[in-house]
Amino acid sequence: MKAYVGITDTDWFDLLRNRQDFAEVNFWQPGGSRQFRALSVGELFLFKLHAPQNFIVGGGVFVHSSLLPISLAWASFGAGNGVTSLEEMRRRVLKYRRTVTPEYRDFTVGCILLTQPFFLPEERWIPMPSNWSGNIVQGKSYDLTSEPGATIYRKLQSALQASQVRELDEVKYGAPTTIRPRLGQGAFRILVTDAYDRQCSVTSEPILPILEAAHIHPYAAGGEHALNNGLLLRSDLHTLYDRGYLTVTENRHLEVSSRLREEFNNGHQFYALHGKMLRVPKNPAYAPSVENLRWHNENIYLG
Repeated sequence: MKAYVGITDTDWFDLLRNRQDFAEVNFWQPGGSRQFRALSVGELFLFKLHAPQNFIVGGGVFVHSSLLPISLAWASFGAGNGVTSLEEMRRRVLKYRRTVTPEYRDFTVGCILLTQPFFLPEERWIPMPSNWSGNIVQGKSYDLTSEPGATIYRKLQSALQASQVRELDEVKYGAPTTIRPRLGQGAFRILVTDAYDRQCSVTSEPILPILEAAHIHPYAAGGEHALNNGLLLRSDLHTLYDRGYLTVTENRHLEVSSRLREEFNNGHQFYALHGKMLRVPKNPAYAPSVENLRWHNENIYLG
């Protein structure tokens, strides 16, 4: 198992550690041109402060990386971006960019999505190993089963136990192993968006600002933030789906309720989609589960 130690924006870290009520955070990278690929899902991403404070001060479980419009990053994670507003996020990102970008433009940022974030008290901060170089700009990977990564892992275990961090028992009491991330709403939204190649699963519409991640079995009704419980839908289709005027059958065809015409005396543009075969992710593990589709058919769809 690997861990990645990323150099942390101090203001980002301070906002998050002072609240410590986030189930997920976005560790953003201002360049927005290169996707982070150093970790696999379930490995640890650790936070290191800028020099001269050469300490590991917290971390989280890696879920996904993506290149996103800054507006979508803000809409998905809010203050979990380590800022208090979209305007502040724009200013902070632009401060680090090498190119001149108008502040109002919806430019791209690199996003590293982390769940189960934790922040260590200062007395439990972990000194960096001797092989850490002051020339490192973004971060460095460590194998946690060999030195010096093994020492980092042992010190992290001790710090988590002493700090009574409620999360990450897999780390506190076990050998290095991947962790099953507990997805939040923001990560669910981005994972579904990318799994469907940023196209509506019904119409193949590629205009990202009007695409939304829909739960098949609503989270409020016991559904999970899981890829096989998600569809990427155009915003109007999402609204109708949530309200039961549309459903997707178990064989993945769109069905449009007669109630749409009865209640609104219209809907021809939606009836034209009736029977259309759903586009699904290339990875079959991410496709909508029959169980979730059936639940929507039986509990939400108006028939």
